[in-house]
Amino acid sequence: MPQCRAPTRVSPERPFLPQSQEDMRAYADLLRADFESYIADIQEYFRCLDAERARALQEAREVSEDYGRLVELLD
Repeated sequence: MPQCRAPTRVSPERPFLPQSQEDMRAYADLLRADFESYIADIQEYFRCLDAERARALQEAREVSEDYGRLVELLD
């Protein structure tokens, strides 16, 4: 699982796709590489978001339990 803090992580930039089919053919190798890189990066970004969500939920559970102990102590 990636070690990251999702809020500090930046979503990858969407790849550029020329309007012209001629340009698409002329730059096919570069465009393909950009799209494949984007797909790999966005998958990593989603894994990072998932990991951060799981971490934050666990932290929220722990804080809630801590708060419950505090309330019991003060009552």
